[in-house]
Amino acid sequence: MEKLLIGWAEESIVPDKKVSLGGQFYERISEYVESEISVTAMAVEANGDQMIMVSADLTSVTAYFVGLVREKFAKICPEVDPRKLMVAATHTHTTHTLARDKVKKKTAKDVLKDYLPEGKEYKALVTADDSVITPEEATEFVSDKIALAAKRAWDNREEALYTNEFGRAAVGMCRRVSYDDGSAQMWGDVNTANFVALEGGNDSGIELLFTFNKDRKLTGVVANIACPAQILEQRSFISADYWGRTKAILREKLGKDIYLLGLGGAGGDQCPRDLVRWVTPETPIDDPNVNRPNPLKRKADPSMYDISGCNRAGRRIASEIIAVYEDITELKDTAVFQHKVIDLDLPLRKVTMAEYQNAVRELEYYIDKNKDKESFNFADTARMHVHCGSILRYQMQQDTEIYPIEYHVIRFGDIAIATNPFELFLDYGNRMKARSKAEQTFVVQLCCGSSGYLPTEKAEKAGHYSAYVSSGNIGHEGGDLLTRRTIHEINEMFD
Repeated sequence: MEKLLIGWAEESIVPDKKVSLGGQFYERISEYVESEISVTAMAVEANGDQMIMVSADLTSVTAYFVGLVREKFAKICPEVDPRKLMVAATHTHTTHTLARDKVKKKTAKDVLKDYLPEGKEYKALVTADDSVITPEEATEFVSDKIALAAKRAWDNREEALYTNEFGRAAVGMCRRVSYDDGSAQMWGDVNTANFVALEGGNDSGIELLFTFNKDRKLTGVVANIACPAQILEQRSFISADYWGRTKAILREKLGKDIYLLGLGGAGGDQCPRDLVRWVTPETPIDDPNVNRPNPLKRKADPSMYDISGCNRAGRRIASEIIAVYEDITELKDTAVFQHKVIDLDLPLRKVTMAEYQNAVRELEYYIDKNKDKESFNFADTARMHVHCGSILRYQMQQDTEIYPIEYHVIRFGDIAIATNPFELFLDYGNRMKARSKAEQTFVVQLCCGSSGYLPTEKAEKAGHYSAYVSSGNIGHEGGDLLTRRTIHEINEMFD
C-alpha cells in the first residue's frame, strides 16, 4: 500500500450582499450573519485513486450545480478526475438560494400560478432588491468557492496519519408522528389521544475520522451524523446551524487550524427536535405543518428552533468529538483506498390517473374557495404543495419513467463511505450499515444531487409531507434497489 496523502481547505461563502434564504415555502431575506457559512474540502490520494469530499453549508446541491463546480474545478486542477469530486449539503436552511438549472423547471408554485384565474396573481411577501444576491449570482459565487477549496485541498496534500473512531451524541430524532388511524404527520402533535408512536427510530451514533500530519498533529475531523442541520430553519439570518457551533468549539479547544468536514447521514425522517418533549419556540415560527393548539410546558432541551438550542447541539457534538479524540492511542499511515462513481437508473415514483384527477379537483376547489383573496402567496403554495406536486409528476411521467442518479462508494481503510442524493429515511441507512462488511459505514445524504425525500413503504402508506409523491422523485421500490446496490458495492470492496 502506498503512503496516504491528505489535504484540507476551507472557503467562506458569505457574500457581500444579503441572501435570499432557501429551505422554506416562504421568502426570507437575511438580516445579518449569525455564523459564517463555508465550504470545507478534504482531498485524499492513495493506491493510485483519488477523492475530494466537500461539505457545503447549503440546503441542497443539484446535479446541475455539481456539474458546474466540476467544470470549473477541471480547468484549475486537470490532474484530478472531476467525477471524483463530491459535494454534500449540510441542509442548513439559513443559506443561499441557488439557481435550479440553466433551463428553468416548473415548481409547485408555478403550477399554482398556472391555475390562478385571470386577474389573480402570486405575490411574494418579501421582495428581493438590488441589495440581495440573486440565485444566479449565488450559484456562480458558491461554485467558484467550492472549486477553489477543492483545488487548494488537493494542493495541500501531504503524508498523513489517521484513525477511524466512533462517538455518540443525541442530535437526531424522528420527526414523523403516527396516529391510530394509520396516518402520520411530519411535525405532528403528540398531545392527543390519537397519538400512537413516532413512526421511526433514531441514531445517536457519530461516525468519526481523525486525520493528522506526519508529526502526529491533528489536522481535521470528519463527522457523520444522521440529522440535518436545521435547528435555525425558520430564522432570517445567515447561519451554518449546529455545524458552525461545533466547528467553533473544536477550534477553541483543539486548535484554530483544525478543519471539520460535517456530513449528514440518512436523516430524511430525522430532526433535532424531541416531539414528545415538545418545547415551544422562543420566537414565532411560520410553518403551516407545525400546529400546537395546546402546548404544555416541558423540562427538556432548549428550543430547537432557536440559538439556545443550536448552542446546545453544537456543544453536545463537539464535547463527544473531543472526548473520543482524547482517547486515541493508535494511528495508521496506510490504507486500502478505492473510489467508485456509479450511475444508477431508479424507477420514478408515479401518480395514478385517479390521483392526478383528484389533485386537479382539489387545486381548482381551493382556488375557487379563495377567489375573493386579493393575491396568493407562500401559504397557499404550502397548503397545495401535495396537489401541485402530483400534477407536476403526472406531467413528468408522460415523458420518462426513469430517474437517473449518481452515487459514490469509497473504501478508506476499514471504513466505507456511501453517498446518495436524497433526504434518505433512516431505515435505508441502517440497512446499509447493518449489512456492510466495513468496520464502519458513513452514509452521506444530499450528495451530488438533490432528489427530494426517499421515504419507506410504511411512510408512503401513512402519507403527509416527506412521504407524498410531491416530496421526492423516488419511492420505496427505488429505495430498496439503491440499498441493495450500495450494500453490494461496499461488500465487493471488502471481500
